Amino acid sequence: MRICVIDGQGGGIGSAVIRRIKEVFAEEAEVWALGTNAIATAQMMKAHANKGATGENAICHCVKRVDLIIGPIGICLAQALMGEVTPRMAATIAGADAPKILLPFSQEKVEVVGLVSEPLPHLIEKIIERIKEVRK
Repeated sequence: MRICVIDGQGGGIGSAVIRRIKEVFAEEAEVWALGTNAIATAQMMKAHANKGATGENAICHCVKRVDLIIGPIGICLAQALMGEVTPRMAATIAGADAPKILLPFSQEKVEVVGLVSEPLPHLIEKIIERIKEVRK
C-alpha cells in the first residue's frame, strides 16, 4: 500500500503520523512524505518515510499515484497553512481518486461541526484503524 502524508510549516503533524504508521505497518506500507516546504519534508523524512518530495508540482504529481492521502484538513483548502497550500494543490488533492483521511486541525476560519476535540495521539490511532480498514 502506498500512502502519502502531506504537511506543511514545521512538519510536526506529518512526522508523528509517519512514525506511527511505520511502527505498526513497517515496510508493508510505502510512505511518501509530501511537504509544502522543505522543512516539513525534511522532518517527515526523519520519521522514516520511504520517499519525500516538496512543493506544488511534486504534491500534484504524487497524489495521483498513491492509495491513501493523509494530512490536516487544510491540505484541501486553498491558501491554508499560512498560504502554503496553493489553489492548484488544494484542488488536486481534493480531486484525487485516493481516499483521504483528514485531521481536523486548521488555523483557517473553518470549523467541522460535530467533532469532539481529541489530542493528536488519539487521532493518529484512529488513522491507523482506518488504514487497516482500507487495506482489507
